[in-house]
Amino acid sequence: MLALSRKKNEALVINNNIEVTILEIKGDQVKIGIAAPKEVPVYRKEVYLQIQNANKEATDSSGMAALKDLLS
Repeated sequence: MLALSRKKNEALVINNNIEVTILEIKGDQVKIGIAAPKEVPVYRKEVYLQIQNANKEATDSSGMAALKDLLS
């Protein structure tokens, strides 16, 4: 993991097309802005993990059983 120090209104660039800017710092909370192409999904980690779990449950449950039955 790369750890960087940034001040308010400073930014960093990822892969030439994603810019992360520090918008506000209040106590232990940091507000960031992310400018990325529309085709690049950006999620809070807890939301991303929920999506991953939902996708895993969908493939592990009746969907896979139905697919196996179809292929049999």
